[in-house]
Amino acid sequence: MDKWITMADLDAYPEASDEEIREAMDFAVKQTEENLAVFTENFPHCCSEKDFYQPGPNRNWTTGFWTGEVWLSYEQETDPEKKAALKKAADIQVASFLDRINRHEEVDHHDMGFLYSLSCVAAWKLTGSEAGKEAAVKAADQLISRFQPVGEFIQAWGEMGAKDNYRFIIDCLLNLPLLYWAAEETGEEKYRDVAEKHIRTALANVIREDDSTWHTFFMNPETGEPDHGATCQGYKDGSAWARGQAWGVYGTAIGYRYTKRPEYIGYFRRVTRYFLEHLPKDLCPYWDLTFGDGDEEEPRDSSSAVIAICGMQEMSRHLEGDEAAYYTSIARKLMKAMIDRYAVKDDKKSNGLLLHGTYSKKTPYNTCTPEGVDECVIWGDYFYMEAMERFLNPDWIIYW
Repeated sequence: MDKWITMADLDAYPEASDEEIREAMDFAVKQTEENLAVFTENFPHCCSEKDFYQPGPNRNWTTGFWTGEVWLSYEQETDPEKKAALKKAADIQVASFLDRINRHEEVDHHDMGFLYSLSCVAAWKLTGSEAGKEAAVKAADQLISRFQPVGEFIQAWGEMGAKDNYRFIIDCLLNLPLLYWAAEETGEEKYRDVAEKHIRTALANVIREDDSTWHTFFMNPETGEPDHGATCQGYKDGSAWARGQAWGVYGTAIGYRYTKRPEYIGYFRRVTRYFLEHLPKDLCPYWDLTFGDGDEEEPRDSSSAVIAICGMQEMSRHLEGDEAAYYTSIARKLMKAMIDRYAVKDDKKSNGLLLHGTYSKKTPYNTCTPEGVDECVIWGDYFYMEAMERFLNPDWIIYW
């Protein structure tokens, strides 16, 4: 049995219709509104436990995804009272993010975009929130404080300059839009300068010759030269961690959006082709693209699918004719698979939106902490909603 579909096979798959997407989005908005009773002052944990999220404080790198879901629901809601309730909850959360950056609580890492683009930049764009703008600019300042001029990259984690952490990870491509936004809002080019240096370094090193991607890449702290790639969350060094490959799909599309560098379209085509050619027959990737049909003991990662969908939708905005239509069609095929087989459809079975995600699966070959295996993951829920928003509103003003 073949482990992965062929591109010819993919042509035969059905696309999600607008009606199917509308029905799924209506459920997602209703689920979000019902969750506000628990998740307004508190935030969902990064991943569910037996498919139910538990409440906790505004910590970790993932809380912005929940506020992003609230803002997406706010944009979709037409009932004035429900819309006002969503805005009130989002404003409370924005205040929490401002307090968090002011207190410098768990912000010594590169994930400022995941935290502040979807919460505070969104608040500024949608409602003119001054608290949102203040918090997001401060978060951008924090992000550029992690820039390493030797090697020209934003250090992901750990003590600045420490040799064992002198690295970036592919995820950071989605943190860079915070810097492009800050440059536009403040008129200070220092933000854009860091973003463009980082993306050039990242894309020159994380894409391998076969078009798969490294999760993390180390630079030489003395010379700034590339040193070596590795994984933290993939199956092993040299394998293709599914979410990392999906970050590559969306990250190259976002990179093109803000820089218009034509080579980023080429990077997008390469990493997207690899992602699609390593899908199993039901179109939901396994947590590492090493695995496919016949590896049923391994978990899926539905969050990777919806991240990639958003990336294809974004790049389709910048392509023309048949190529734009091609990626839009593929995105709809993956969307139908998610709605039909992976979406939550009963709030008694889960308070999340998208089942069968994987945060990090421990193996003998990686360094991650095992967590959230075959669960809802909050970024999966967010990107599921963003993908539907993009289908239903092609002119949607992105939060990134």
